[in-house]
Amino acid sequence: MKIKKVPAFALASRIIPNVDAGLRDSLMIPKHIRSLGLVTSSSDDVGYTALDEATKKTAVEVIYAKSFYAGAAHASGPLSGEFLGILGGATPSEVKSGLEVAIQMINDGPAFYAVDEAGEHAYFAHTISRTGTYLSKMAGIKPGEPLAYLIAPPLEAMVGLDASLKAADVKLCVFYGPPTETNFGGGLLTGSQSACMAAAEAFAYTIRKIANSPLSF
Repeated sequence: MKIKKVPAFALASRIIPNVDAGLRDSLMIPKHIRSLGLVTSSSDDVGYTALDEATKKTAVEVIYAKSFYAGAAHASGPLSGEFLGILGGATPSEVKSGLEVAIQMINDGPAFYAVDEAGEHAYFAHTISRTGTYLSKMAGIKPGEPLAYLIAPPLEAMVGLDASLKAADVKLCVFYGPPTETNFGGGLLTGSQSACMAAAEAFAYTIRKIANSPLSF
């Protein structure tokens, strides 16, 4: 079976140098945050990973991150994709640095992989060796601890998670029960770096196996 990388793309980005008080209140932005950096992406899970990376390399925080319903194939506009992320910092230059990291990560970092020629049957099985402040908070772990970020279509995700948890000494921290906003499912698992890698490999192998023989139980 040929595995095909499905690249993600940053679609639009802007900086708000000094956020308005009304928007600040609506987003519940901390007082020390004055500037915002916004980015949309063709892939939500790649976007979440990219925002976390920005918190590791620059002085920014994740203010807002949301997936859009039904995914990029049903986006509200050509620059919407399936994800909006907002980074916050004390100054525009800090936010600019954070956006640069996030955009590079979206375009050149981890991606979904498809098990079909059309690129429609895809999964995300990525090991984050050292988490930033965003994903670690989501997972309830300490910043710097590893995570396996595992996403797939509904049935594949459930069977894949079970295989991952049995394949390595990992713990399920966050369960994304299908359907999510983008009609996928999955979870965040933690353990040692090697255990997370083994879990991700087991997840990917399971998805490929199901795709190769969907009705064989």
